[in-house]
Parts: sequence; C-alpha cells; structure tokens
Amino acid sequence: MNEAITRTVPEAITLQAVSKVYGKGRGAVAALREVSVGLPKGGFTAIMGPSGSGKSTFLHCAAGLDRPSAGTVKLGGTDLSGLSDTKLTELRRERAGFVFQAFNLVSSLTVSQNITLPLRLAGKRADRARLAAVLQRVGLTDRTGHRPGQLSGGQQQRVAIARALIADPEVIFADEPTGALDTMTARGVLVLLRETVDTMGQTIVMVTHDPVAAAYADTVLFLADGRIADSMHAPTAAGVADRMIRLGAWAR
Repeated sequence: MNEAITRTVPEAITLQAVSKVYGKGRGAVAALREVSVGLPKGGFTAIMGPSGSGKSTFLHCAAGLDRPSAGTVKLGGTDLSGLSDTKLTELRRERAGFVFQAFNLVSSLTVSQNITLPLRLAGKRADRARLAAVLQRVGLTDRTGHRPGQLSGGQQQRVAIARALIADPEVIFADEPTGALDTMTARGVLVLLRETVDTMGQTIVMVTHDPVAAAYADTVLFLADGRIADSMHAPTAAGVADRMIRLGAWAR
C-alpha cells in the first residue's frame, strides 16, 4: 500500500504575531497588526499593498532593520528579538543581503570594490573565484574597474544585486528594486532576481508597487491596514493589479 509523503519546505523567515507601533498615546500609529506568516526557503515572495499598508515596515522587521513592538521574527532558526544591536548588525552582514531603489553604492569605489565592501566591513577577504562567478552572473565582468557614475541605472542595480549575493546570504531583501528604472531595464533586473531563485536556490523577499514586478515572484502577499489581507500563488500582472484595485477599495 502506497502512502502519500508530505514534504514541508523549511521557512527562511517566520513572523509570529508581529505588531509594530510608532509613537505613543493618541499619536500612535499601528504599522503592523499581529502578522503571522512563514516565507519559504528558496522562494520568491513579493509584498504589496496600498500606501500606508505596512509593507516597508514588514520588510524592515523581517530583515532585522527594525524591532517589532510585539511578536517574534526568526531568520532560519534564530530569534531576532533576543539579539543585541551589535549581534543584529553581524547577522544582517553575514546572513542577509539588501537591494534598495536608490542603489546605495559608494561613488568613489569601483564595481569590484562596491561588491566586496560587505566582506571587507566584516573583516573577510573576498574569494576571487566567488567574485568572478557573481560578476558573470550579473553581467558585469567587463565593468569591474568602473565607478557608479560611469554606469547606467540598470548596471548600478546589478552591482547592488551582486553586492547582496557576494556573501551567499540566506535571504535577499529587495525594497522597490526597480522603482528608479525604466521598463526595459527593470525587466532585466527582475529576470536576474528570478534566475537567482531558480538556479541558485536563493530566497528573495521583495517590496514592490508594480504588478508586473510582482508577477516574477512565486507568491504575493497583500497587506492592508497592517494585516495580511490576501495572498496569490503563481501570480500574473493582471491578477495582481485586479487584487490591488479591490484591496484599495477595501482599505478606504
């Protein structure tokens, strides 16, 4: 007799009853309200929602950039709530990668130096083979000596992605990574992010306002009023846009 075997995918990030409140008294604002969710290892999750829904706060709490007012956040098996600021900084440096809308590159450093900066800050030497592999993956092998001012916006974002990848992090957190790019350039960046999931098993959590960008993810979580209001697996741009329209009406 054959029995079905259930395989559970390990969670890269777990939020349990996470709330975040800014301010006190009558001026207090609840950005997250008892959010509980697990994000799978090796998955690509997009976070969407109307303005003020809590999506950036969600990412900041999940990444250990901000501490929740209540609840717990775990990266792998590590509970972030019990870590000191110093330990949180070390964890982010060693186990997380970050990609932001503004690229956040150091203008005086070359492409290679920008990519390896997190390693140098951690007191580690950059492995040449690892650097070469990352440069090839992001298509910047012929730009290693260039500085950010000599690169296009898309190339600068590829440098930021390479910088996030260099330490082989458990999770890459991307906050509006295509927000400053034109449509065609944004598509190239999204394809690159998708490929890091499919070929490297990388975990990505991406905040975006763009339904087209969200369609590159495996799952979209929709936030409204600080809560997870809905989710969509195998999303399409049209489906995400329709859900956002309905969420916007619901949030009002």
